[in-house]
Amino acid sequence: MAFQTNDIQLDLSPYDLPGFIAVEGSIGVGKTTLAKRLAHTFNYDTLLEQAEENPFLEKFYQDRPSAALPTQLFFLFQRVKQLQSLRQGDIFKTVRIADFLMEKDPIFARVTLDENELNLYQMVYDQLTVDAPVPDLVIYLQAPTDVLLERIHRRGKAMEQQIAPEYLAALNDAYTHFFYYYDQAPLLIVNATEIDVVNCEADYKNLVEFLLTIKSGRHYYNPASHA
Repeated sequence: MAFQTNDIQLDLSPYDLPGFIAVEGSIGVGKTTLAKRLAHTFNYDTLLEQAEENPFLEKFYQDRPSAALPTQLFFLFQRVKQLQSLRQGDIFKTVRIADFLMEKDPIFARVTLDENELNLYQMVYDQLTVDAPVPDLVIYLQAPTDVLLERIHRRGKAMEQQIAPEYLAALNDAYTHFFYYYDQAPLLIVNATEIDVVNCEADYKNLVEFLLTIKSGRHYYNPASHA
């Protein structure tokens, strides 16, 4: 049957929609933008990272070694608190689109922390994330580092302009490694280099139609842009 969402019409039942979607990817790839648009399309609530609330983040971009651990722990506690707030209700009714995956949190830790800091972080992480909810679908947006740098520059957030290319490259490689082995939920790996899911309706509609066919396993989406 045809199912009318908020902005596109799809040939499916509302029961075919994933109950909980997590959108992931490196800095600048567009995960929050896609999460918000999917939430609008499916009339879902969102659970979004709040980077602007982290008081250590600006110092981290200026001097990573001295601020890496408090920055990382703040984000960990923030994300855990967001997920724990869902325990009071039903996650599949209250929040359905997130722009982070709890299991990816250690990616940043391994890139930024020294050995002793990482061991401390890992102990805290293991204690806090025992019952983290598993999404029905994970969307991993992937793009080369030069594309990420260009998008970061274009969106113009002052703090982010200090991100070193070598740090972003290391982070991007860590994401690739993580998702190469990820098998906790159905996974869609999207080549986000060419497509524009914000300004091109054909790009967005094609992506939505593809992701709604996924029920299990690992899938790759490598389209050409219609823009």
